[in-house]
Amino acid sequence: MKPKPVEITFSPVDNRRLANLCGALDENLKQIENALDVVIARRGEHFSLRGQANQTQLAAQTLKNLYNQSHHHLSVEQVQLGLIEITNASHASQSAGDELADADAELAVPKLITRRSNLHGRTPRQVQYLQQIQDHDITFGIGPAGTGKTYLAVASAVDALERETVARIILVRPAVEAGERLGFLPGDMVQKVDPYLRPLYDALYDLMGFDKTGKQFERSTIEIAPLAFMRGRTLNQSFIILDEAQNTTPEQMKMFLTRIGFGSKAVITGDITQIDLPKNQKSGLIDAEHALGKIRGIAFTHFKTEDVVRHPLVQRIVDAYEKHEKRQ
Repeated sequence: MKPKPVEITFSPVDNRRLANLCGALDENLKQIENALDVVIARRGEHFSLRGQANQTQLAAQTLKNLYNQSHHHLSVEQVQLGLIEITNASHASQSAGDELADADAELAVPKLITRRSNLHGRTPRQVQYLQQIQDHDITFGIGPAGTGKTYLAVASAVDALERETVARIILVRPAVEAGERLGFLPGDMVQKVDPYLRPLYDALYDLMGFDKTGKQFERSTIEIAPLAFMRGRTLNQSFIILDEAQNTTPEQMKMFLTRIGFGSKAVITGDITQIDLPKNQKSGLIDAEHALGKIRGIAFTHFKTEDVVRHPLVQRIVDAYEKHEKRQ
């Protein structure tokens, strides 16, 4: 038997709020359909949802939540974040024992001082990650694309700089091409590595603003440092982020971790499913996880597909690839 459709009616009728809820050409409803694999039929204020029982329940709750916000225009980002939060709330409710721990963790995380006043961990693991960055001098964030590893690390660095607990931010990334050969890149050292550090720049511009970020670069308060140029340095009073760490060798990872001086924090992020090193070369991130996993003072957060905070289809894409790889 096919599951019965879920029926929702929003009354009294408010056509402006219904228009905001549905979006132009029902774009918001299409987002919900694609993300939760349901079909939504609408006639006026009446909505009928068809699909798997658990998915239609999630879609119904999403519609109700968005309708509560529909006094104003709903952006695509608001709809997609709403979908992510309702999905994560569903995962959390399946393990009632973890729910209280997650709530306590969220309360323990201090508010981050950035330009984004609404910035916070949107999944239990993101909350844990922020807490671990606060509590440990070295933190590893490992998981698939879109889980906020890099963005939350940069947000924590900006927060530390604003609170004056560190004197500078240092952004490090291995200059490894993702399956392509770009050839000779013109310009000075900064211009050559700019393409590799662009995700870190984008996060800084979003969290600090373009002008303020530019001034901090001019004062060398924020510095970019290709991994190959880190040898021999000692970094004191710094917040250091090593991004794309899956593309380091074990020797490079050891060299990086031993650069950390007094009063510094380091966050190392990477996705071990996207290694661009030669096939016979071991990843420094995987090696570090095995070597350092039991050392007190070093924290590891392992993100999963349910922590993806991007377009809702990204989570399903990651899941599909994982299943495809297991079948092979």
